[in-house]
Amino acid sequence: MTISPPNDVLRVLIVDDEGPARSRLRDLLSDIADAQPTMVVGLAANGVEALRLLELQPADVVLADIRMPGMDGVELARHLPRLSSPPAVIFVTAYDQYAVEAFELAAVDYLLKPVRAERLAAALEKLRARRPAPAPDLAALAPGERRHFSVSERGRILLLPVADVLYLRAELKYVTARTAERDYLLDESLVQLEQEFPQRLLRVHRNCLVARDAVQGVVRVGEGDSEGRWEVLLRSVDERLPVSRRQWPVVRQALGL
Repeated sequence: MTISPPNDVLRVLIVDDEGPARSRLRDLLSDIADAQPTMVVGLAANGVEALRLLELQPADVVLADIRMPGMDGVELARHLPRLSSPPAVIFVTAYDQYAVEAFELAAVDYLLKPVRAERLAAALEKLRARRPAPAPDLAALAPGERRHFSVSERGRILLLPVADVLYLRAELKYVTARTAERDYLLDESLVQLEQEFPQRLLRVHRNCLVARDAVQGVVRVGEGDSEGRWEVLLRSVDERLPVSRRQWPVVRQALGL
């Protein structure tokens, strides 16, 4: 059941993989309740749990730890814009001063551990009139590749593990992600995905990227063609991906052929 607090009360979701850290933030919110009225709508141990909770109970602000197993705080923030009412994000971090400066430049608020009540109150005051940081800024802050793609289906955010994707193909304004089980539609570009996953994805055609570890082999087709054409064989699915003549030298070198 969705809870609607008074207009001046911020709904807060606390996300941290350590139970004592979650409890401390909840206690601090209680301590500053007179100056910054809030209502804790949930506690989560990682980004995946947080997204599932947010689908059931919207929040105005997410207090998210940076380093968490499964899905960290930065990746969580990158998925939030797909929600119908995205919450603002305050990162909770033990990063050194250099990383903190990076967060400041990207206009993302942060709290250094151990969190102080006064700093938390100031961050909440700032975020009352603030929107979440845009995805490109969050992408620049990510410590590594995403572990999941986010797919909007039937009003929910479906998390698709990147490791399950065999290939990605551009079709009209969407990208189709193919797994062994089915297709998914991503609202992303091949160029962006190729830049983000240079070690995982290999371009075989102007409209197609294949997961390197999904390649079972290559086969030559069109024997009557003097130059010949090549197709990539995939594990898990009975499909072949055409390799463009332009990309064939790159593919051959990448696969050690």
